[in-house]
Amino acid sequence: MTESVPPTDESDTRKSTVFFSYSREDQARAIPIIGLIQDAGFSTWWDGMLEGGERFSRSTEEALDRAKAVVVLWSKTSVQSHWVHDEATRGRDRGILIPLSLDGTDPPLGFGQFQVINLAKSKMDSSDTEILRMLRAIAASHRAVLNVPAPSAKTGLTFNRRWALGGGVAAVAGAAGFAIWKADLFGGSSTRNSVAVLPFDNLSGDPEQRYFSDGLASEIRSNLSRNALLEIVGQTSSNQFRDRKGNIQSIARELKVSFLLDGNVQRVGDKVKIAVELTDGRSGTNKWSKIFERQLSDIFAVQSEIASAVAGALSAAMDESSAGKKALQVGGTRSLTAFDAYLRGRELFESHIDEASERAALAKLEQAIAIDPDYAAARALRSRTLAVIANQYASAVERKALYADAVTEAQRAAKAAPNFAPAYAALGYALFYGRLDAAAARKPYEQAYTLAKSDVDVLSRFAVYCARTGRFVAAETAINRAAILDPLNSTMFKSAGNIKYAAKAYQEAIGFGRKALALNPQRSTLHGDIGNAYLMLGDLDKAQAEFALETNTLLALPGNAIIAQKKGARGRAKAALLALISEHGDNALYQQAQILAQWGDKEDAFAALEKAYDVADSGLVYLLNDPFLDPLRDDPRYKALLGQLKFV
Repeated sequence: MTESVPPTDESDTRKSTVFFSYSREDQARAIPIIGLIQDAGFSTWWDGMLEGGERFSRSTEEALDRAKAVVVLWSKTSVQSHWVHDEATRGRDRGILIPLSLDGTDPPLGFGQFQVINLAKSKMDSSDTEILRMLRAIAASHRAVLNVPAPSAKTGLTFNRRWALGGGVAAVAGAAGFAIWKADLFGGSSTRNSVAVLPFDNLSGDPEQRYFSDGLASEIRSNLSRNALLEIVGQTSSNQFRDRKGNIQSIARELKVSFLLDGNVQRVGDKVKIAVELTDGRSGTNKWSKIFERQLSDIFAVQSEIASAVAGALSAAMDESSAGKKALQVGGTRSLTAFDAYLRGRELFESHIDEASERAALAKLEQAIAIDPDYAAARALRSRTLAVIANQYASAVERKALYADAVTEAQRAAKAAPNFAPAYAALGYALFYGRLDAAAARKPYEQAYTLAKSDVDVLSRFAVYCARTGRFVAAETAINRAAILDPLNSTMFKSAGNIKYAAKAYQEAIGFGRKALALNPQRSTLHGDIGNAYLMLGDLDKAQAEFALETNTLLALPGNAIIAQKKGARGRAKAALLALISEHGDNALYQQAQILAQWGDKEDAFAALEKAYDVADSGLVYLLNDPFLDPLRDDPRYKALLGQLKFV
């Protein structure tokens, strides 16, 4: 990159949103980094724009106050600079600090709590992983979606500050940036340490025993997923191959894995026989197989033994780095009857049939907990089940009590197993959707994410939480990881679509919604998600067609009410609103507010939002970036409500 720095003017500096701090001794190496930031569409202030005078001048102060991100380049020289310390302190105190390390130098005392992006071995171009991390962090500070431009000619880039400053940040939220996300999210090939645990066949002769073979495969998958050396494909994608007896290599290619673990279970009386086989998905050759015959009471030991044996076999197949490393088993129980009740409860919960199935799951989980009060997995799943019932089926009166119970149950799960990721994810969900406290939910969600490793469900829920709270880069990273691990799970595509919708990238949201429908055409809410995106794009006819296909009336009726009003059909619009009130009552207060805001009935919309807050309507978790409520956004009452929900 060559340096070309034309004179600045006041209009340039007023537009800058990224403050770049570094030591003068590092300027030659700082300029290419500044250029990459500007090439990504961000307007940047740095001290090379000053024509003279003290460094910490009035224009420096103004730039710091105006900045949405303070990028600090730590090095052996900059850690000694009082100027860099002062500027970094401003960024830290405002919560917008993005620390880089030029040469691997650790930040000074007072800045160690921030994760540093290490550029010591960086290629210093937009394809470099650490540069992308930096750009994504800057995008997150602007609540935007990253757009990295195509590489320039190899002859070198010209650092034209006037062009870069004039570009502003508008381009960052454009659709082009999504091409990078999609390529990472659903493309790529298998890694050497990737494994899919296929559903184990039930050879017991009793179809009712399938819950046990499925549950055993799932427990082994969970044990393996806690091994940091492995990447384990999610349950939904693996279960697509339950009845497919096709070529092993084709299954491995479709799941993008290097190894497949298959097996069968035969349960007779108090004995169980488990046959397990590990196959190389690339060559189709058997790498390891074993038959376990045990008393049923030894089931916990055998599932852990299988996970350890598989990890050992994989270490031999991959490399020696994982030899002897065992998966940790946390959150479990030693009681066979509690385990059996948990498996039955989980099967009912995962079926998501109706309220009756959810409450039946609750009963089984309560049975498991009564037998073993320290069974963290059962408590975490009971918390989730309570939250689902509260969110989807409970009346306003019952909802708060259910969510309070869900919070308590998740806290007990975390106490029983402090390293069990699903416990923290359940707590985050209950605090966010139940207590409507976005700030309180952050810590448990982040604890869950840190512990999750290959837990697709935890990763997905963390991603959606990040999107709801405006942290789009963190949301992208988490859903990317989840989608790689569970590529045939429609939920991953639905969540990705919801993240793009929250970021106002509506065309991309539609693409993900279509992909989710291709995987699960019967899934409700997907047509509604797509309809909402079309509505925001102003294509009312396509939106209406999607809402006509939506079976969930909490999405279809608001969409129809808004479209009818926009088309001048006031009677049909009112009829749709009345149908929503009649069918859902106080459980649709948030949706009523959406309709009224889009109609321009501001006072009635705020009245509905106030009622929604009073009854703890979970729809309020959309409040921060819901485009349906944009007509209310500048009102002080809206900002006050955001404060009540701890979004700000």
